[in-house]
Amino acid sequence: MATSNKARLEVRQARPADVRAIADLVRRAYTDLPAYTHGEIRGQLNNYPEGCFVAKLDGKLVGYCASMRLSERVAFSNGSWDELTGNGFGSRHNAKGSWLYGYEMCVDPKTRGTRIGRRLYEERRALAERLELDGIVFGGRMPGLARAMRRKRDHAETPQDYLDMVLDSKIHDPVLRFQLANGFEPQGIIQNYLPEDKQSKAFAVRMVWRNPYVDSDAPKSHRVPRDVESVRIATCQLQARAVSDFDEFMRQVRYFVDVAADYEADFIVFPELFTLMLLSAEEEELSPMEAIEALSKYTPKIRTALSEMALNYNINIIGGSHPTRLDDGDIHNIAYVCLRDGSIHSQEKIHPTPNEAYWWNIKGGDSIDAIQTDCGPIGVLICYDSEFPELARRLVDEGARIIFVPFCTDSRQGYMRVRYCAAARAIENQCYVVMSGNVGNLPNVANMDIQYAQSCILTPCDFPFARDGIAAEASENVETLTISDVNLADLSWARAEGTVQNLADRRFDLYRIEWDKRVGQVSPRIGEDQDGETQPMGRHSPGGG
Repeated sequence: MATSNKARLEVRQARPADVRAIADLVRRAYTDLPAYTHGEIRGQLNNYPEGCFVAKLDGKLVGYCASMRLSERVAFSNGSWDELTGNGFGSRHNAKGSWLYGYEMCVDPKTRGTRIGRRLYEERRALAERLELDGIVFGGRMPGLARAMRRKRDHAETPQDYLDMVLDSKIHDPVLRFQLANGFEPQGIIQNYLPEDKQSKAFAVRMVWRNPYVDSDAPKSHRVPRDVESVRIATCQLQARAVSDFDEFMRQVRYFVDVAADYEADFIVFPELFTLMLLSAEEEELSPMEAIEALSKYTPKIRTALSEMALNYNINIIGGSHPTRLDDGDIHNIAYVCLRDGSIHSQEKIHPTPNEAYWWNIKGGDSIDAIQTDCGPIGVLICYDSEFPELARRLVDEGARIIFVPFCTDSRQGYMRVRYCAAARAIENQCYVVMSGNVGNLPNVANMDIQYAQSCILTPCDFPFARDGIAAEASENVETLTISDVNLADLSWARAEGTVQNLADRRFDLYRIEWDKRVGQVSPRIGEDQDGETQPMGRHSPGGG
């Protein structure tokens, strides 16, 4: 009787579900160099998933590499690793770029002899050939350079001297020799490529593999197809009204979820602080702090109810926001995002308004990340957060293509601040921004006297999109549900071929955003062993980036 065994080794495209395992892999491999955040890894996978690969051996993730497409001008520039990669997020990916740029390679040091690195390189090469790209390029380390410049025998005066001596076999550099053996050719020295790489004295060798199946002299143009990747979005402009209990409140919410589901919407978003309606069920008006305590008691029921609705109605629910007292005693304004796969995510408001801080003593959160959904990564900016452009840029760097903005404003001036900023975020990040606000009033609830809103779905301003950058908008100050289809593929086209290309044209050589809190750090990089095999090579390594 014939028998068969399951394959032990799997090499495939990386998935968002691999982020934690990738983080664990690089943490096992490196301890001495700057770290990745989980958000940076998510950005790499989301910005160009086709260029990211993992290797799993006996069910354990043991290899990871990341690459992106760049124009020849950028790929062969003398920019640093940070400049070329968009500070590690892979956000400079150009969908019509003619070169594949490798910027991350990591292999578990315990898998020596299994040629994991070579297999990952083969995946990159196959990708370049399939897409008919000109080739692959990356900045390669010279880990023996500092030592060679110090010693008297085989002394190297300059990085070029060192490279020449390696090519003449006068010095053995296992990393460079491994790249040469894999068909890569050195084409110049890059200065200040990786300041943290002391062994290479911050120098790198530009390593190039040219696709033999492409005529480099023939004129060609890589274009981005105008595909259709349709997502239907519903934004609920919710009327504040008195309710007798939690069940009556949820009936109001369920009504709009049901209607949006009947229209086969993929998302529905509710306004900021939409749960304050629950305070109208109290027998007497509560002080601000008493109100927070009362609302916090509802948190488990709200999470459960929204999650069950997301599952039952097959729709992703962005649950506005809900003030909650956390275990440490601080009060945060939190959006609960309940996806139709049953998962629950939360996004805290980063910047409480002066009003929130005064009335409810609300504190700001300290992390913001894209949330993975079945329609791709999304982000949430609660009201005032939309007025801080660095937050939206962080979400888009991580791959978010839709940003939801639940808001609560009491005047037209306040509303217009949020509206204008949301429109700016859509333009500067070439993404969709969806606003959802409250209307009406709650006479017996402190700080909810009047509300002003005109909920809308905003787009970038370019040819594929609505004329005024508005896919749809509600009438002012009436309860309604506004629904529109948006095409995510239009974003890819605009970012690569639009009239302006805000993301690609950022001056990474001049400015960047540094985040003090790096949650979920990993420590990528560097080096290969004497056989040119299987020590993780790291995000700044010559092993493919």
